[in-house]
Amino acid sequence: MSTSKQQSNARRSKRGQVSLAVVGVVIVAVLAIVVAAIVRMRADAADERSVADTARVRKGVFDITIPVSGELAALRQIEIRNKVDGRAVINEIVAEGSNVEPGDVILRLNDDEIKDKWRQAKDKVNTANASYVTAEAELTNTKNERDAELAKAEATIKLADLALKAWASGEDPSKHQELQLALETTEKDYTRLEERFVESAKLLERKFISLDEYKRDEISMIEARSKLAQARLDLEAYEKYQSLHDRAEKESDLEQAKLDRKSVEDKYKAMVQSAEIEVESEKFQLESAKDDLKRLDEQLTYCVVTAPAAGLVVYTASTQQGGMGRNEGRPPVVGTELSKNESVMILPDVSQIVASVKVSEARSGTIRPGQRATIISDANPGRSLAGEVLSVGVLAESGGWRDPNRRDYTVKILLKDGYDLGLKPSMRCTAEIYVGRVSDALHIPIQAVFRNGPLNYVYVPQGGGYAQKQVTVGRSSELYIEVKEGLSEGDIVLLREPATEEIVYRLPTPKQEEKELMADIGEAPEALPPGMRGNGQRGMQNGPGGIVPGGQGGDAVPEGAASGDRPPRGDGTNPGGRRRGPPRGEGNNNDGSGTGGGDEQRGGGGRPDTSGGGGSPRPGVSAGDTGTSAGNTTPANSATPQKND
Repeated sequence: MSTSKQQSNARRSKRGQVSLAVVGVVIVAVLAIVVAAIVRMRADAADERSVADTARVRKGVFDITIPVSGELAALRQIEIRNKVDGRAVINEIVAEGSNVEPGDVILRLNDDEIKDKWRQAKDKVNTANASYVTAEAELTNTKNERDAELAKAEATIKLADLALKAWASGEDPSKHQELQLALETTEKDYTRLEERFVESAKLLERKFISLDEYKRDEISMIEARSKLAQARLDLEAYEKYQSLHDRAEKESDLEQAKLDRKSVEDKYKAMVQSAEIEVESEKFQLESAKDDLKRLDEQLTYCVVTAPAAGLVVYTASTQQGGMGRNEGRPPVVGTELSKNESVMILPDVSQIVASVKVSEARSGTIRPGQRATIISDANPGRSLAGEVLSVGVLAESGGWRDPNRRDYTVKILLKDGYDLGLKPSMRCTAEIYVGRVSDALHIPIQAVFRNGPLNYVYVPQGGGYAQKQVTVGRSSELYIEVKEGLSEGDIVLLREPATEEIVYRLPTPKQEEKELMADIGEAPEALPPGMRGNGQRGMQNGPGGIVPGGQGGDAVPEGAASGDRPPRGDGTNPGGRRRGPPRGEGNNNDGSGTGGGDEQRGGGGRPDTSGGGGSPRPGVSAGDTGTSAGNTTPANSATPQKND
């Protein structure tokens, strides 16, 4: 019983082992098929990539273009602002997106308040005008009274002057002559009577006349003598007193008349000035009232806004990104109250569209007005539009806080077609500006050219891999570059950087060639000048000492030079090293046979992206600070820099 049971278990165990073996074989077969498929796919992909990553050298023409991007804008646009001074509430507004023609009403504001102010201003004008007319009449009356009084004063002056002249020319000489005549008459009468009296005395002695007759002759003589004295007195009094009195009186009358005229003139001058000031004041009030009325007339015209030119209606709020204003970011509707000078809408003239693009400062110098361009709108990517450079910005614009060192110039390109596409301002677009053309020249895709310092090279197929080949290049565009030397038409070049295992040949750098030449002729390289770094090899220093003077450095490499410009090993003597302590290690850097005890210390190896040596780029300080090295060396362009203790 137990034997048969054991045999049955053995058979089942054997069948299980067979099944497991079969399953294992199947799994191995499947894995083999999968691996083969993967290998085949990778090989096919590699072949396809190899074909896709290469290009042939062609001879022909290619354009030099500058790709740019920006947005569309109207060449001309008109901004509509609210010009109403007071409360401005929208009663009617044209819908956004409408196309309007010149003269179309696009905005109507409530004008009730302005009309009330206009009526009040009109009443003020009428009142001010009446006051002005009255003031002018008063001024005219005052001037007339002044003229009359002045004429009267002038007449008085003339009369006084004539009276003075009449007295001086007539009355005074006549009076003087009259008195002189009277004096002469009395003198002769007195002489006659005196002689008669003397004769009478003689006759009386002879008794020819009577005593009575004698007495009468005496009396006549005495009377004549008295009249003579009176005549003399009258003439003397007139000449000394009366004539002077009369002259002074006449002259006084003339001066008084002149003073009266001056008084009248001063009096009416003040009155006229006062009246003129009143007229000017009333005139100013009238002009102010008229200006207010005129301003309100203008305000009434501002309540009805018509399109000054054809264009597309764009609300200003649609161009704003939020804001702190009352209506900023909100489209205007009926009932919206506008602020003074608030922008309501923009009327871009869509009959002439420009592409406003940004060009970097480095390329802006090649762009000129009139150059050809092609534009593609993001809204119509399937159609290329012709254009022409219209203008180049005068001042560069900063890249802002994101890129403060960037400088861009705004270039405007006028579109020559595409107006049937319904283009609108602010649409995004890309453009290519044609700045030149290369004719009948060998050229390759620009990504096929690589650069190592001054050396330009390409990768060409060679022995199942790719080899570097030096080329001389010329003009280039964003896609192609001219090849002047190094390639022929039909040659194949690689469009990518090959993997390390794919490279079968590398070009020697200029530094390597110089080093090999110096090694052949047995000359040591020149000492490092101040500020240059040595490109020394990496090694292990035997000895605890610091940096020894005269350590082995590498070739001089300018600060910031690429690693490809350096030889892998440095063998030049560097006299410019610095010393941090007494040298305790000695030996030869090249053969690694130096002696000395102490901790191991790395020498001044280089980095792939910087100058070798790890020293400071200061005058008199060398980067090739290595002591005696021992062990394996590594090329400088692959060494990891270490800090010297």
